[in-house]
Amino acid sequence: MNRLLAGVGRSDITPAPGTPQGGWGAQTHQRGVGADMPLYATALVLSGSEETVAIVDVDAIGFDWQWTGTIIDAIASLTKLPREKIRFSCTHTHSGPNTFRLGTISEGLDMAVGYLDALPQRIAGAVWQAQRNRQPVRVAAGSGRCEINVNRRLKLPDGSMPVGLNWEGPVDHTVRVLRFDDLDENPLATIVHYSCHPTTMAWQNQQFTPDYPGMTRQVVEREVGGVCLFLQGAAGDVMPRRGFTGDVRVYRRHGKILGLEAARVASALDTLTRHERLTGVQQSGAAIALYEDEVNEPDPPVLRVCLRSIQLPPKQFPPPDQLEAEVQALQGKLNRLRAEGSEEEVRAATAEATQAGWRAGNARLYYGKAAIEWPMQGIRVGPVALLSVAGEPFTEILQRIVAASPFEHTLFSGYSNGGFGYIPGRTAYEEGGYEVAASPFSPGAADIVVEESIRMLRELAGRA
Repeated sequence: MNRLLAGVGRSDITPAPGTPQGGWGAQTHQRGVGADMPLYATALVLSGSEETVAIVDVDAIGFDWQWTGTIIDAIASLTKLPREKIRFSCTHTHSGPNTFRLGTISEGLDMAVGYLDALPQRIAGAVWQAQRNRQPVRVAAGSGRCEINVNRRLKLPDGSMPVGLNWEGPVDHTVRVLRFDDLDENPLATIVHYSCHPTTMAWQNQQFTPDYPGMTRQVVEREVGGVCLFLQGAAGDVMPRRGFTGDVRVYRRHGKILGLEAARVASALDTLTRHERLTGVQQSGAAIALYEDEVNEPDPPVLRVCLRSIQLPPKQFPPPDQLEAEVQALQGKLNRLRAEGSEEEVRAATAEATQAGWRAGNARLYYGKAAIEWPMQGIRVGPVALLSVAGEPFTEILQRIVAASPFEHTLFSGYSNGGFGYIPGRTAYEEGGYEVAASPFSPGAADIVVEESIRMLRELAGRA
């Protein structure tokens, strides 16, 4: 009988002390002093009768298109896997190294570049290891619930919309779990899928952390066994209930809460089908029915992979040269203040330069374009679909896709296969706020993502 094969691999990608840290416009320091927990690249390679696919989980805020391409090329070169069979996903931790705003660095740029230069081979090594470790497995899926997340688009009485606690806003508390067992029913790998910005640790923090996803993995591996991958969901408008802190105990607590729920779900799964059979009655103080399990070997799950580019509508951007000049002026101001200004002046100037930087970045990439090419990838493992896009989709996108999916279990994610960009729902454009201002897309992008996702899910399910 053809079987599903799976292998796992892992590389330590913790940056050295002194490597620039990134993720916050309010941050005044540049270098991280050390790591509170290790950062990892974790890989799962799956092979069916006709397909092989690699799923990579990396503790990083993300990478631009160029660096993403370099990393995927390194994986493809070492493993000989086609690029379209590689899913490269980031947890989106905001307390990792600076991998995407190198233009803001005036101290330690050589270490940031050195870290990035070494990263593709370290990540590729984890996938190569997983590929070599493949063995026959069975798989099961389930779900639970965890409430460490909350909608973050808080509307104030004056109409402004800071990032805050919006208890009435949409949020998905579902914890989606896949467990892969070897043929002796020992857990080999667990996938945990959850939607929440890893912004527990904020601008006050000078330690590298994987935020709550790292602690979640640690708890699951301790309680369940095997290796755990964390796949970020649709977290564009969702954040932790407690966050924006320098206290590492907070992210560890979040990760423990989520990890224990994921471990509960994973531990309750059975990758073999069992039915009890009455075999007799034992007389004791009472008559006790005796049973034996009848075990049925499940059919090997269908493994199918699909990757395509979808067309999303862009905003209208000013000329890039105009915005680049603004960035250069603000960066010069920031560098002067770093030498002679107060902490509050540095904080305000960093925020200004950061905001100008993403505006210029969007214009540089998408000025004058009628449509933005955006990657979407689907992986089917039996009754489970893992669907992913680049960027940061809002929760409502996940909810609409799951509601229309033909699969029993649908894990929809952002932060995969490159690039940055919020994908807000249509109503968010009427409300405004940070995510809308930072997005490269015009209203209607979310509807297209939903439509194309449903189309891909139907293809993976074998439906017209």
